[in-house]
Amino acid sequence: MISQCAVAGGGQAHKNRIKEHMLSSLVCLGRHTVTGHLATAGRQFQDWTGAYRLYSQDRLDSTLLFEPILRSLVQHVQAEHPVVVAVDDTRLKKSGRKIPGVQYTRDPLGPPFNVNFILAQRFLQMSIAWSCHERQVRMIPVDFLHAPRPQRPPKNASQEQLQQYRDASRQAALPHVAAQRLALLRKQLDADPSVHPRPMVAVVDGGYTNRTFLSSLPEHSTVIGRIRADAKIYALPNQQKPKGRHAVYGPQLPTPEQLRQDSDTPWQTVDAYACGKQHHFRIKTIAPIRWRPTGNRHDLRLVVIAPLSYRLRKDSKLLYRKPAYLICTDTQLPLEKLLQYYLWRWDIETNFRDEKTLLGVGQAQVRHPQSVHTAPALSVAAYASLLTAACSLSQLHQLNNQLPPAKWSHKNPQRLSTQNLIDRLRNDLWSDAIVSSHLQTNTTSYTKSPKILPDLYSALFYGASKT
Repeated sequence: MISQCAVAGGGQAHKNRIKEHMLSSLVCLGRHTVTGHLATAGRQFQDWTGAYRLYSQDRLDSTLLFEPILRSLVQHVQAEHPVVVAVDDTRLKKSGRKIPGVQYTRDPLGPPFNVNFILAQRFLQMSIAWSCHERQVRMIPVDFLHAPRPQRPPKNASQEQLQQYRDASRQAALPHVAAQRLALLRKQLDADPSVHPRPMVAVVDGGYTNRTFLSSLPEHSTVIGRIRADAKIYALPNQQKPKGRHAVYGPQLPTPEQLRQDSDTPWQTVDAYACGKQHHFRIKTIAPIRWRPTGNRHDLRLVVIAPLSYRLRKDSKLLYRKPAYLICTDTQLPLEKLLQYYLWRWDIETNFRDEKTLLGVGQAQVRHPQSVHTAPALSVAAYASLLTAACSLSQLHQLNNQLPPAKWSHKNPQRLSTQNLIDRLRNDLWSDAIVSSHLQTNTTSYTKSPKILPDLYSALFYGASKT
């Protein structure tokens, strides 16, 4: 899969360098900087400027990096099933204020009683669901875009500068950028004219359930997103006047929170798969409805999900999670699928955790505006290639954990974690080098690894070092 991703133009040496960096980003033992990747590949004694030019001189097209992954995912999804896309944004922490795109932003992990701010870069990601078995899926990234906000003008700026700043802010708003990237993904899915247009379901959080995002929804696409508890919704107009402007909204309906508390509206039970087992969800729904941010462009379905109960310990008291309020632009979508698609969205949060903790996305110390975008995108593309290869092998029943599990590990995990996949990749790449080092006798040299593969000795003694 990594070999297929190295298609961003250039000659064979250029493709080998991309493949080398992608492999090194997966198996690097130290900080995931550009020099850390070079040391992992055994190139710490060679000129390093070519590696930085790979990112800074527009030699790396992130769209082409993700194209083979998207093609594999689309081939896996059956023609009658929709392509489920999760859209969300994340922050990569930085310490330098002069790095392009670095600004003070609200810390999403801060406590609710105090707003914290961090220096970070803002990125937008889209992931597609790969169904492993039954209803369990993996979200695999297919796009990772740097989406910074424009720089605020000085206090003595002219009215023209302020207007330019307002226009740029609207263009750089995350819902607007997400709508553009979703339209591009829709175009890529429709690239083959011989294939019937595949239905696409975009699953988003409350930050994207607004007028900007929903008004730009491409054809053959559906959105499932969260909505406010106090949102004002309306029924469809009963009848139109023979003259004058046609009515768009009918009588006002109860808000989602009022609907949840309404004892006259019955609950219905819907089963969905989450957290490794089947759950029974209690929901209420109204369809069709209209909402002012969408107007008459979309007739919507409102779904209210009752809080789930849980216990911290076996004998502790019963606790409840918060309720959820969803809208869907397809009023004919079955409730079981609607709920299941939205529960799949959580796996994109797992993507963010793996990318930051295991892959070190954002640790590359680059300052060129082009490098700020391409360096994290290459690491995310490598991560997506690893997940795609793992899902393909799992589908063929050829994937298992070769390393003996620790005593505290689950004996039969439902799926291998990203750390398990990285460990297996390291084992496949370096097992021969480890075995040969034990078999060497009366020799001071060893056979060099292929140039496009990571070097074990260099990764251990240089890549893992903190200096």
